[in-house]
Amino acid sequence: MQSELRKQLLNAFSNADGEYLSGQYLADLLGCSRTAVWKHIEELRKEGFELEAVRKKGYRIIKTPEKVTADEIRLGLKTKLLGSLIHYEETVDSTQKIAQKLAYKGVPEGTVIVAEEQLKGRGRLARNWHSAKSTGIWMSIILRPNIPIPKAPQLTLITAVAAVQAIEEVSGIRAHIKWPNDILINGKKLAGILTELQAEADRIFSIIIGIGINANQKAEDFPEELRSIATSIFLEKGEPIKRAELIKVFLSKLETLYLLYLEKGFHPIKLLWESYAISIGKQIIARTLSGSIKGTALGITEDGVLIMEDKLGEKHYIYSADIDLSAD
Repeated sequence: MQSELRKQLLNAFSNADGEYLSGQYLADLLGCSRTAVWKHIEELRKEGFELEAVRKKGYRIIKTPEKVTADEIRLGLKTKLLGSLIHYEETVDSTQKIAQKLAYKGVPEGTVIVAEEQLKGRGRLARNWHSAKSTGIWMSIILRPNIPIPKAPQLTLITAVAAVQAIEEVSGIRAHIKWPNDILINGKKLAGILTELQAEADRIFSIIIGIGINANQKAEDFPEELRSIATSIFLEKGEPIKRAELIKVFLSKLETLYLLYLEKGFHPIKLLWESYAISIGKQIIARTLSGSIKGTALGITEDGVLIMEDKLGEKHYIYSADIDLSAD
C-alpha cells in the first residue's frame, strides 16, 4: 500500500507544474528529514521516474515511467474519493479477487486495485479476459453506495459512460456502449466491465467494479481467435497512449458521475448512457437463459433495464442477456 508521505510528495510535484522543489521545502511539507525525502526520491527513481536534481534549486520530475504503478497514478490524480488508496501488483490472477479480499478487510471506499498483468482475468458469465502484460488497463474499484440491492447493476452503466468519456478525452476516439457492459470501437471490443456485489440480506456491503481496457496492444498481442473481434486504442489510433493518464482521467470521470448518481439518481446517467449506446433504434437479438428475442432496442428504463420491441409491437424488458448487433 502507498504511504501517506509518498502521496504528499507526489501531490507536491503535481502542484509544482514542473518547477524545482527544494529538499528543505519538501522536508518541511512532509514533516520528515531531508534524508527521508532523498530516500523517497530514490524509490521513485527505482520505479522508473526520472528526477532532475540541481544544487540550490532542488528536485523536479522530468519523465514518468510507462508502468501503471500506484505512484504514477497518484501523480496528478485529481480525485478526492477514487484512488485515495491504490493497491498495485505486477502480476495477479485477477484484480477482482484481490478487491474482494480487501473489501472484506474494510479498506476505504474508492480503493483501486491495479496490475500490469492478469493471469486469470474474468469477464461476464465467467468468461476469460485476455490481459497481456504492460499493454492494457486491468483494474478494480471498491465502492460502498447506500442504495437498494436491485439498483447495483446501474453501477455497470455508470462505469461504461465514464470509460467512453475518458477514452475520447485521452485518445480522441469516439467509443460506443453495447448493453450492458461492453465498450466498442468500429464494432470491435475495446473494453469490458464486470460488476460484483458483496451484500447481506438487505444491504450492500460493497460493489466491486472491474474494468479491462485494451490500450496499447498490437494485433499480435491478441490470441488468434480474438483478432477479428477485439481491438485496442493503439490499433485504432496508430500510436500508443499513456495508460496511467487514461486511468487518471477515467477515475475522475467515474467519481463525477458516481457522486452525481448518489445525489440526483440514475436519470442523468441514463440520458448520457443512451447518447453513447450503439444499439438504440437498431435491430438486435437478446440471447437470454430462457431463449432469444429479436427486435428493436428502444433504450433503457430508469433502472437500467434494456427495452426491446418485437415485430408484433410487444415490448420486452431485458435484465440479463448477450446482445447480438447483427440481427438484420
